[in-house]
Amino acid sequence: MFKNVTTLTEFILEEESKFPQATGNFTLLMTLIENATKIIGSHIKKAGLVDILGQTGGTNVYEEEVQKLDVFSNDLLVNILSSSNLVSTIASEELEKPIRLKNKGHYAIFFDPLDGSSNIDTNVSIGTIFSIYKNSGNYLQKGSQQVAAGYVVYGSSIMFVYTSGSGVNGFTLDPSIGSFLLSHPNIRIPEKGSTYSINEGYFEMFDIKVKNYISSLKKEKKYKLRYVGSMVADIHRTLLKGGIFLHPADFKNAQGKLRLMFEVNPMSFIVNQAGGKSISGTADPLEITPTSVHQRTPIVLGSSQEIDKYLSSIKS
Repeated sequence: MFKNVTTLTEFILEEESKFPQATGNFTLLMTLIENATKIIGSHIKKAGLVDILGQTGGTNVYEEEVQKLDVFSNDLLVNILSSSNLVSTIASEELEKPIRLKNKGHYAIFFDPLDGSSNIDTNVSIGTIFSIYKNSGNYLQKGSQQVAAGYVVYGSSIMFVYTSGSGVNGFTLDPSIGSFLLSHPNIRIPEKGSTYSINEGYFEMFDIKVKNYISSLKKEKKYKLRYVGSMVADIHRTLLKGGIFLHPADFKNAQGKLRLMFEVNPMSFIVNQAGGKSISGTADPLEITPTSVHQRTPIVLGSSQEIDKYLSSIKS
């Protein structure tokens, strides 16, 4: 029997209609991001078939090997957004400095074009993360000032998950019609979960409080370790199933490893909007005033009760 479905574009237009002062620019910007991620997704699906698999031989600003799909995804997003006249600042994890455009665009956008790209060769889920702010004199704004944030996970299906500050909704791409369809309305992260996600390979480099917390989880039979190594994939599972994701500081990375503007802020905004919690050290990551575009910070986020339990553990 036919079932009414809502496309991503229809959903954004409906949301926009609730704001009489809306100009349509945000809807157009989201549509451009949607189209770009469809193209990225189509190339990822062909990664084993065409000559875009593997490394370019170069490194990015973090001295990490750059994959060919990284370059393609980054260039695609930059080109599409630059020509839109909707954004005045474009910042990418792959670029050393933000691009400041000479236009009157209303927005500044930050993105990780291909999160988890080191997993491309092994066919593991990867993703695109984006964060949108209103244009201001200073593009280094707190995460609490985000207009919208979202991610796209390229896995067994392609999902577009985003929030504009009034809940989180997920859309799955129907390849037969080329549209993202509303599949996960009003996502709410369970208040507690039974999985924890952390790279235990760094266990000996963690602070003693983090070590004790992980050890306490191992003593409880209900907890299971689940770690993919692509932040998008790990957060997506945590968002839908509940649990806790940890990427703490360690003796090698005293300031943490994940990027505040490109990964921590958008994911914290999404999880918080879904009823979860996030913490950076003992601070709210969304209230951190950034000092550089590539600033790093530790992050723990997930189900509200699991975050409370984590905080109770490290404070004891």
